[in-house]
Amino acid sequence: MDPSTTAGIRTGASITEQYLARYEKAAAGAGAPAGLLPVTGAQRRFLLARRLAPGGRPDIVPLFFAFPRGTVDVERLRAAAGHLAAVHPALRMRPDVLRGAPVQRLGAPAAQVERVVPRPGESATAALRRTLLEWSAEGPPFRLFLADAHGSLDPQGGGAPLSSAAGAVEILALALDHAVCDEQSLGRISADLADAYERRLGPDDVPPHRAAEEAAGYREAVHLQLDAEKRASRPESLAYWARRIAPAAAPTGNASPPVTSTRTQQPRPTGALQTRLPIRADDGRATAFPVLLGACGSAARALTEADAPGRTPLLGYPWGGRPAAAPDVLGCFLNTVVHPVTARGLDDLTTTWWDDLDHADTPFDEVVRAARSAAVPWTGRLDGLLTFEDLHRRPPLRLGGVAGREVHIDGRPLQAPFAVSVSYGTDLLVRMAWDRDAVPDGRAHDAFARMTAELAGEPAGHAPVG
Repeated sequence: MDPSTTAGIRTGASITEQYLARYEKAAAGAGAPAGLLPVTGAQRRFLLARRLAPGGRPDIVPLFFAFPRGTVDVERLRAAAGHLAAVHPALRMRPDVLRGAPVQRLGAPAAQVERVVPRPGESATAALRRTLLEWSAEGPPFRLFLADAHGSLDPQGGGAPLSSAAGAVEILALALDHAVCDEQSLGRISADLADAYERRLGPDDVPPHRAAEEAAGYREAVHLQLDAEKRASRPESLAYWARRIAPAAAPTGNASPPVTSTRTQQPRPTGALQTRLPIRADDGRATAFPVLLGACGSAARALTEADAPGRTPLLGYPWGGRPAAAPDVLGCFLNTVVHPVTARGLDDLTTTWWDDLDHADTPFDEVVRAARSAAVPWTGRLDGLLTFEDLHRRPPLRLGGVAGREVHIDGRPLQAPFAVSVSYGTDLLVRMAWDRDAVPDGRAHDAFARMTAELAGEPAGHAPVG
């Protein structure tokens, strides 16, 4: 262990320990109500981002599905969504602050299901995008919006166009507040929603003993997650992350600071590009992700080197899962792992990635504090985000025996200057969105070409872009 790197690491109580002490004191002062719970490290990050966002807007996780018009029965869907909220405690949790400590409270089952009517001259995709931007912090964390579309998706929406033979369609947006649901929960939600819709179930079809068992399981999973985060916040783990983030403190000569958005009004739609790449025979999940991480790192360097040559970009990606002994419940448990982008070969990157996964339970705010304690001037701002989804674990949503076709509507606010999402199915669907107030379009196109060329094994600038 390099003492020059770790000397500044604090050995006192971790952020998780300090938070739990505050929570327990606040809960005891409030009489420890039955529906009160602490928040996980992942939830702390999203709730902090919400406080800093314009209007307190939460980070939203949406899925979009196109169905032949007339497929979706709104009342039947409303009953099915209410059933899910009654079954899964995470879908009826409300964030709150109790005596300065962030908490979550178990509320009554509720889910919002609305038909969205486009304004004059507004496409269905634009109407759904606007509806998500207007998401109020008050209300249920699980919401569904349905809008009629004609012909094809809005070409400015970043969506995959529907074929001309598709005829009249309706687009269903299934959206969740990220503070109550992580990416690992999406497959379970779409499967349970399809089942409840098929069986015509509603909230009254959940027996009290089932609701009590699920609530107890969720409580147990949250506390087990916090126990794991405490163990992952020991000095040796913090020292590891301080060493990993240290390259971000390297001098960059006369480099300008990274571009950040200073907007206070509604953001303009983000830019978006996508392409599909074939999957090679050796592209299993364990080997594919380091390849994606390296290619995304190439894009990050392309986006930052013009303004800050020599600066080490920092990427974030969700990873982890529920503790091994925890009940299988929905919730927000996946941590955001930090990846410093440095020049290295794939073998070296893969080895380092496996080392990172050994420390993936360290909460994001602990990593930030570890870096700053080691004199790395990092505020926690990430240069980019990468998400990777195995579509074999999340089949398309089926309603009434009809499989919806997943489509994509971009243009929503991002938590970083750019974000890459990769869907792993029969091929790789690679999508990149960027904040146009932080990244010029031309530079984003060049970065996407570099990334997809690396993934496809082609010369830079010749990758297919869809």
